[in-house]
Amino acid sequence: MAYEVLLKTPWQQSLERVIAALKAEGFGVLTRIDIHDAFKEKLGVDFRQYTILGACNPPLAYKALSSRPDAGLLLPCNVIVEETAEGGILVRIVDPAAMMRAGGFEGDPVLQEVGGEAERRLKRVAEALRS
Repeated sequence: MAYEVLLKTPWQQSLERVIAALKAEGFGVLTRIDIHDAFKEKLGVDFRQYTILGACNPPLAYKALSSRPDAGLLLPCNVIVEETAEGGILVRIVDPAAMMRAGGFEGDPVLQEVGGEAERRLKRVAEALRS
């Protein structure tokens, strides 16, 4: 359901690397949810560094939504950046093909094309982070 990459760089540097790798593949970050801050504010509890990025490639999103407005249920593509107990940073990138299957969109030719392109781009993001 996701591509996973373990980084050994500090938190802020890892987060910046993820955002830069997404940008290099045409994705902007539409949303950023810093779970650790939200839990502190709303619950008064400490939580490890954990951020959910909502990544969007505007041309792909436009094509998908123009064909099937309900494809918005799959958008944006979530990317999780979280601190591990061992001190590394785990990056999880949603697998668009798995999302298409889960959403029941695998038979739509336009969404197949869009999902395939998103999948190729997000796999390259994971590969870039591994190198």
